[in-house]
Amino acid sequence: MIHWNEIDTVLLDMDGTLLDLHFDNYFWLEHLPQKYAEFHGMEKGEALQHLTAQMNEKTGQLEWYCLDYWSELTAMPIAQLKHDVSHKIQFRPHVPDFLEAVRQAGKRSVIVTNAHRDSVDLKMQHTGLDALVDRIISSHDYGFAKEDQQFWHSLFQDEPFDKSRTVLIDDSLAVLESAKRFGIGHLMCIYEPDSQKPKRVISDFHSIDQFIDVMPVAKDS
Repeated sequence: MIHWNEIDTVLLDMDGTLLDLHFDNYFWLEHLPQKYAEFHGMEKGEALQHLTAQMNEKTGQLEWYCLDYWSELTAMPIAQLKHDVSHKIQFRPHVPDFLEAVRQAGKRSVIVTNAHRDSVDLKMQHTGLDALVDRIISSHDYGFAKEDQQFWHSLFQDEPFDKSRTVLIDDSLAVLESAKRFGIGHLMCIYEPDSQKPKRVISDFHSIDQFIDVMPVAKDS
């Protein structure tokens, strides 16, 4: 599904692509509402409804992904609270093997994530993912979410690549659409970003179940 002889650069999302999105979904939909309810003296369901409404207002914007923003809005230490459930951070299937294969094939691998740097750091501590790729870039480094064209322009200036010889693998349809508009030549989605949720139906982009399905061959093979 990926013609590796046509690829030089591999851009990879983190949450829901390389790492199981279950951690993030559990934190935002279960753990934080519970802690918010306890802190503000309300029922968990009421807390979830309130937080969801706040999140919906920022969908696709950098604030949606910003732990500092949510810490200020909720009056709670969001980055610290993430440590409470950090045992749920885990790779999606075959990710380390895939990243090693990408390296052996001589491709440059760059994580491009909307995750806040505090969240990135926490996940590096638990996975060692940073040692498996060439670079990690957060959209917070540029001040624009990946849904915004300005993110891709900033990335292109900071990390030059041949658009026609670059593949982006991401679980977000909105991000993939943005990358498509920017002109990235190869785009691939993830069917099942959260291991605890059903496989999605995706028709707009080529998609994969597991990385073992798209393993590159070593450069000297």
